[in-house]
Amino acid sequence: MSFPEPNYSGDFGDFASFVAHMKQIAEEKDVDLLLVDSGDLHDGTGLSDGFPPGGVDAHESNKFILDLPYDVMAIGNHELYIYANTLDMYKNFAPKRNGRYLSSNVNITVLNEHGKVVSVPVGNRFAKFKTRKGRKVTSLGVLFDFTGNDVNTTVQKVEDMVKERWFTEAIKDEPDFFLLAGHMPVREDNWPTVFNAIRAVHAETPIMILGGHTHIRDCLQLDGRSIALESGRYMETVGWLSAKLEQPHGHYGSHGGSKNITFTRRYLDPNRVTYEYHTRRSNFSFDTFEGSRITKGLNELSVRFNLSDLFGTAPQDYTISQAPYPSNGSLLSLFAAEAMPYALTLNNSRAGVPNIMITNSGSQRFDLYGGPFSKNDQLTASPFADAFLYLPDVPFAVANQVLPALNHAGANERRALAEREEELYARGEVEMRYMQWLEEMDRRSHGPERRAAHNATLGYVTHDDCPGVGDDVLHAPLPFFASPDFIGSAPPNVTDDTPVDLVFVDFIAAQLIETVNGLQTAKTYTAADVKAYTDVLSNAVLGLYAQKFWN
Repeated sequence: MSFPEPNYSGDFGDFASFVAHMKQIAEEKDVDLLLVDSGDLHDGTGLSDGFPPGGVDAHESNKFILDLPYDVMAIGNHELYIYANTLDMYKNFAPKRNGRYLSSNVNITVLNEHGKVVSVPVGNRFAKFKTRKGRKVTSLGVLFDFTGNDVNTTVQKVEDMVKERWFTEAIKDEPDFFLLAGHMPVREDNWPTVFNAIRAVHAETPIMILGGHTHIRDCLQLDGRSIALESGRYMETVGWLSAKLEQPHGHYGSHGGSKNITFTRRYLDPNRVTYEYHTRRSNFSFDTFEGSRITKGLNELSVRFNLSDLFGTAPQDYTISQAPYPSNGSLLSLFAAEAMPYALTLNNSRAGVPNIMITNSGSQRFDLYGGPFSKNDQLTASPFADAFLYLPDVPFAVANQVLPALNHAGANERRALAEREEELYARGEVEMRYMQWLEEMDRRSHGPERRAAHNATLGYVTHDDCPGVGDDVLHAPLPFFASPDFIGSAPPNVTDDTPVDLVFVDFIAAQLIETVNGLQTAKTYTAADVKAYTDVLSNAVLGLYAQKFWN
């Protein structure tokens, strides 16, 4: 497997063993150790998304997450795209977390025991508890101002949440520290709104923020008695945060005054080498009974979901940002220029009509590595079950301008582009922020020179705003090549007045229709003009292509 993938090769059973050993070390050192998750338990692996018809995403995989001793968990936007997933979290997950699954500003609409429609928190709004060492903790679980949630779910704006009576009551009594978990980036978002609301009441109480969502490793301090840490994406980083706090006291207001707190943070690559090193265990003494049981259970779930079913053998690596777009090594090129045109016209009565196909580059979520390409790989690289729609009989001259127009950023369009990115961000799209981070990482870390030295493996090289070294292992940065927000198939060789099918993924429907209307005045297109193009969903495209061309 190509780097950086081996950096992240630990499975969830390995992580469970790591947590158990670290909890034991914390007891021996007589310190508190809390385990926190900052959201997103759905979408992105076959273990969550590979369920058979009639199932619910992550219902089975989340049972293993329940086996770990999480002290606090927060809701993420991926819990909210499909109501059935949110309902599953409300009914089957949150109740098993004993009040520690937090959704401070997220509600679900359900029928109560009297058959009345009510809007209630998915989990709990806040939690108050004591650590093993007797420290009082007040915790929140906050989601960014997400607008892409399904019907019958509600996300309250963070600025409105802090004005609620329950919030005022929750933060009124002073704890030994505030633990703010949440699916919201520590930079350029609304954590300062929550932080300032607490600081207005408790000027010096320690505040620890564990954020997420933008997929980057990041850290900053809003004052000398607080820290905000964001620990990457997927299961590519285990964030470590330590604070040298004053001893807990039996009464409020005695947490040690206003002197700055000593914090450290570390971004761990989640693999067995990392875990064994930090727990001082060997390969033979590392696995706990519970960890081995989880690994075994995940492997059994993989068999149940047929995740090892092979579509074919990928001839090489295809990456999202480590190869230029377009190029032979680009996953975006493979998907848009080769896989979509084949898979979407398969057994399709419209196959004979010239077409242009467009999707968003964010639809591809993970690199595809050379070698066996399985059902699990397909769901990891391209997890979203989005449908493909089309506008029939669009003049080629117009249809051929749509992709450039969607990506265009001329002088007059830059404001519109910023507004569009803001709208996409609100709907959960974070590729813009993550790609900016990768690009800056390569530039600031002198990527080409570092890679040429061949003295470090590829991986993340973090520059943040907290003191000391952040990355646990020194890497050479990943090569980075920019790609457009939207990608498409090669245009057909036809005359300008030829009617073509303009095919697109449903996620971008409103934006695409608006773009088409801005390019011509002959017809005003509306949602009523849109038709279903195929039964093939976006998460099946690569598999169909592989079956045909990689065998």
